[in-house]
Amino acid sequence: MSEKKTKQVLRFGLPKGSLQESTFSLMAKAGWKISTSSRSYVPRTDDGELELRLIRAQEISRYVEHGFLDAGLTGADWIAENDSDVQVVCEIAYNKQTTNPARWVLAVPNDSPVRTVKDLQGKRVATELVAMTRRWLKSNGVTAEVEFSWGATEVKAPELVDAIVELTETGSSLRANNLRIVDTLVSSFPQLIANRQAWEDKWKRKKIETMALMLRGALTAEEKVGLKMNVPRPKLAALLKQLPALRNPTISTLSREDWVAVETIIDEKVVREIIPQLKDAGAEGIIEYPLNKVIY
Repeated sequence: MSEKKTKQVLRFGLPKGSLQESTFSLMAKAGWKISTSSRSYVPRTDDGELELRLIRAQEISRYVEHGFLDAGLTGADWIAENDSDVQVVCEIAYNKQTTNPARWVLAVPNDSPVRTVKDLQGKRVATELVAMTRRWLKSNGVTAEVEFSWGATEVKAPELVDAIVELTETGSSLRANNLRIVDTLVSSFPQLIANRQAWEDKWKRKKIETMALMLRGALTAEEKVGLKMNVPRPKLAALLKQLPALRNPTISTLSREDWVAVETIIDEKVVREIIPQLKDAGAEGIIEYPLNKVIY
């Protein structure tokens, strides 16, 4: 009897916490449906080749480095904070609320005398990003006490510490706690990372590269839409010349030879200006539709 072939599986870490919802949404657009209960750290997926684990973003790079996970998504900030030796496959530029990177910022109470990092000499700073904060202060020639914060960092200044280093996307939480930003230490997007041994495995590398391709395609599609329209053939050249956003469209002949179908992909933010121009240029039957993935 022939030996039963061992099923190959990729162990993949997803960030639990603030990025969890946006990560699940992006994975779904990329083609992986994920479900989990509120207390579970082992999400279910429709891909039998994928074993998922929900782990705090702060810890994912360490588990990838040590081989508990083959790959995962975590911020560039935590890779640097943990000094993790991992293979960075690519950047996946998404966030909790926007497409802007998250920032680790130095913040102080609105009435604090601290105006620059130099004013922190001899002061106390609370943060979850201890190692990077210490390195940043040292690079600026500042000696200050940096203590680890287990949470609710915004409420610790000014009663417990002089300043905080905290992660922010919009700054709204800092403003709500009467804090102002003094400086930015680092900006960070999630990174797709792999264990170095897993990256050398032919099957796992191919699986990781497939995930990278589909995740980036889903992310690209979030800011774009597809447009279809019918255009009288005599007006086609003028329409394309007038609307440079429609470069390299797909043009198909219709049953009526004097009409053509035009299909293209454009940035969603310009649609409201372009559709009226298309109509004025002679286009009819204009259809806008959402996209799940755009692969270049």
